[in-house]
Amino acid sequence: MSDRVEIAIDGHIAEVALARPEKMNALDMAMFSAIAEAGESLKEKQDVRVVILYGQGESFCAGIDTGIFGDMIARIGEIRQQMLNPDAGEVANMFQKPAHVWAELDIPVIAALHGNVFGGGAQIALGADFRIAAPDMRFSIMENRWGLVPDMGITRSLPRLVRADQAKELIMTPRILSGAEALEMGLVTRLADNPLAAARDLARDLAARSPEAIQGAKRLIDQSWNMEAAASLRLEAEIQAPIIASPNQVEAVMANVQKRPPRFR
Repeated sequence: MSDRVEIAIDGHIAEVALARPEKMNALDMAMFSAIAEAGESLKEKQDVRVVILYGQGESFCAGIDTGIFGDMIARIGEIRQQMLNPDAGEVANMFQKPAHVWAELDIPVIAALHGNVFGGGAQIALGADFRIAAPDMRFSIMENRWGLVPDMGITRSLPRLVRADQAKELIMTPRILSGAEALEMGLVTRLADNPLAAARDLARDLAARSPEAIQGAKRLIDQSWNMEAAASLRLEAEIQAPIIASPNQVEAVMANVQKRPPRFR
């Protein structure tokens, strides 16, 4: 396992820790791969009945590591191909997989959220079945700040939680929500002063119940929504691919880095 993610299994409960605290668990290419690999590895753990997902340090995940933008632009042709062509047998591309993999598990996944839960971090959290958040958590679907659309499984998660107008506001503006605002909107399950402790309590409760009934309940809800994963994830990639590294998207990044108003074409 990569040093970006740590997995600890105790009985029927697996804890997956995003382990880049010095960067607020920001997503670089190694982090994308490590999170996806962690989720995949748990599919093979027959004794695991519940997963807890949390971030070490001050934040759950602060979103994309802006340091990778230069490399992505230099390899934009390859990046677009990766976005539009998932690996064989996959419906999610390499950027979507860290969020979508938690929905692929048959068992419940609980995200414990604190500090910043931004951009890709928010989408990873939304991929979990439950989200327990600290009251002072800061939640934002941040991609618009960088001139992008969210494309890490947002079409699988957000429509199940909020109204269409709320989803548009969250996506079109990098609005930052408190834990209480996220709860009121339905983005988190509940609040707790210690989200990780509360997640562990819930995990113990779920792990003690009939695994067939718990897995059946997850399947019952997840399969009762309409659009298939392959179609909605493909839609994300098709919208994002021509946007990423376009002049206005580069300008959005440069304006943020240089702390000035953007000058879009």
